[in-house]
Amino acid sequence: MTFTDLNLGLAAPEIFLAIASLVLLVVGVSLGDKHMRLIAWASVVSLAVGIFLTLSGAESGLAFQGLFVADGFARFAKVLSFGAAAVAIIMSLDYAERENMARFELPILMLLASLGMALMISANDLISLYVGLELQSLALYVVAAIRRDTVKSTEAGLKYFVLGALSSGMLLYGSSLIYGFTGSTNFSVLASVLSGEAGLGLIVGIVFLCAGLAFKVSAVPFHMWTPDVYEGAPTPITAFFAAAPKVAAITLFTRVLVGPFGDMVGQWQQIIIFISIASMVLGAVAAIYQKNIKRLMAYSSIGNVGYALVGLATGTQEGVSGLLTYMAIYIVMTTGAFAVILAMRRRGQAVEEISDLAGLSRSQPGLAYALAIFMFSMAGIPPFAGFFGKLFVFMAAIQEHLYVTAVVGVLASVVSAFYYIRIIKVMFFDQPTEGFDRVTPTLRIVLAVTVFVITFGFLAGSPFFDMTADAASVLFAE
Repeated sequence: MTFTDLNLGLAAPEIFLAIASLVLLVVGVSLGDKHMRLIAWASVVSLAVGIFLTLSGAESGLAFQGLFVADGFARFAKVLSFGAAAVAIIMSLDYAERENMARFELPILMLLASLGMALMISANDLISLYVGLELQSLALYVVAAIRRDTVKSTEAGLKYFVLGALSSGMLLYGSSLIYGFTGSTNFSVLASVLSGEAGLGLIVGIVFLCAGLAFKVSAVPFHMWTPDVYEGAPTPITAFFAAAPKVAAITLFTRVLVGPFGDMVGQWQQIIIFISIASMVLGAVAAIYQKNIKRLMAYSSIGNVGYALVGLATGTQEGVSGLLTYMAIYIVMTTGAFAVILAMRRRGQAVEEISDLAGLSRSQPGLAYALAIFMFSMAGIPPFAGFFGKLFVFMAAIQEHLYVTAVVGVLASVVSAFYYIRIIKVMFFDQPTEGFDRVTPTLRIVLAVTVFVITFGFLAGSPFFDMTADAASVLFAE
């Protein structure tokens, strides 16, 4: 093997992020925590360069002897993940300084997690899949517990670590079974080998593999960590968890099932349908009783993963295209909603109860209308972007005659509208309480951009849907 055979140019974004992370780590150690803001902005610039390198790399192919794949599907997912990570770092700046957690390691860990996401998205082998997954997970375990002086944050990090280790073990066990029954871990080889009838041992391996990946996307029944981690972790870290890693994990899930196991759709489709329906139902019902808005958003994210998995359950190009559309919209909705949650502060102290939003429309109408738009969009009410996300995944399910899945999804969406609209009712009709502190300029910009995209995103129309269709077509190319 020669240096040229590695095709390092295809992995230019990942190589750049790895070098940038190491350089920033050395700079951070040299300068100390007082220059955390400089390190954070340098991390944002690094992610912006990563997006540029991703978009400029029009070539598709394999690198590192088939362990790494660069294609249109990976490029689309990486741009979403890098963009969400950059916004999360920007949103964390003011919060970190106010809450005395302005450590230079925070943005670097988020940058390393983004590197892990990119490796996950481009994984073309069960080994590289695991390496990328663990690089992301190890960084996320630390940032969840970054506030060592609070019990909630420490508990969130510990729970995430213990349950994450369990899921990693399940994923590794499934991978070992797949290797044992096929003789390979490479996706391309597996796709050529698994063209006939699958044996019981291989199916068990796929089940364990799906279980490990379902934990990473917080799908039922592997969702138990989500509410506690969302509530316990610092709010900008929760926003990061809810957006970038979710996209990376669900696109990895899609590549694994549609790629090497594409001819076995009859076997794994049952698993995806079950976790999709269970996630939609639990997300719709459990959130009704929540009083803490971060826990509500945790159950909302579980439900949203269920809707996205409807697209994967179809096993078709239209379904995967709908999934990508849904995840792109989901990132914007979630980022905007968490920007509002970050703005929920009274006399310098963060508040997280839904009741704290009472009468917000009279004290800060701009904030109230922004959150109302995000809630309507998450409920799937037209003309907001969330409606189109659900429309495309449900249409793909109906085309494949998955009528029960589509009907359950629509009913779950109707039920979930209750708790979204309840928040709007609290803001606009309850007796006002004390207003929130002035919103920082950074959050104002994030809110303005996300509100615009969610409200007028449908104007992008055909060009955006063509992008998702082109990205999805890569997985189904012969």
